[in-house]
Amino acid sequence: MSRISQPWPPVEVEPATVHPKAPQPGSHLGIHFGECFGCGDEIEAGLHLHSTVGEGTTVYSKFTVTSAHQGAPGLAHGGLLACAFDEALGATVGNLLRRPAVTGKLETDFLRPVPVGSTLYIATKLDGVAGRKIYVSADGRLDAEDGPVAVRARALFVRVEFEHFSTHGDPEALQKLAAAHEKAKREREWDINP
Repeated sequence: MSRISQPWPPVEVEPATVHPKAPQPGSHLGIHFGECFGCGDEIEAGLHLHSTVGEGTTVYSKFTVTSAHQGAPGLAHGGLLACAFDEALGATVGNLLRRPAVTGKLETDFLRPVPVGSTLYIATKLDGVAGRKIYVSADGRLDAEDGPVAVRARALFVRVEFEHFSTHGDPEALQKLAAAHEKAKREREWDINP
């Protein structure tokens, strides 16, 4: 049985333009919310995914698979790997375009097992924009930036307004997020060398 590959992106798109205030290449992307399962540091069994901005429209992320992430004995759970790609793809969209967006569709191709203890290196790129739709894709390589591809993903994100989060999100969590951003802003103001 042969697999029919669908064109990506599936519609005509404009090239994605990196926002002028986007982090510069080489910048480490910090935690956007401490309780985020993907990048946060407050959930012990979370992914603790770390990302760095690359050249152009790329972001590089990595995470180490722990025993808390397994499905079959000794292997990463497929849904958890999809979660890691969702986080990496979303970090690319949010940080490079500087617009709120949510996952509309996520497709993953599992090419080889990802063992517990391995590190997955995810290279993500913006593929294009069509109105509110943002297309992005990624390859996940085992144990090295040039290791074998274990997982591929592509996603459609949809730009939303902040009201999407204030209407549907948890008000207490949004207050925590706002307080964390305000604290980070104050700390940056004091990080001045006279």
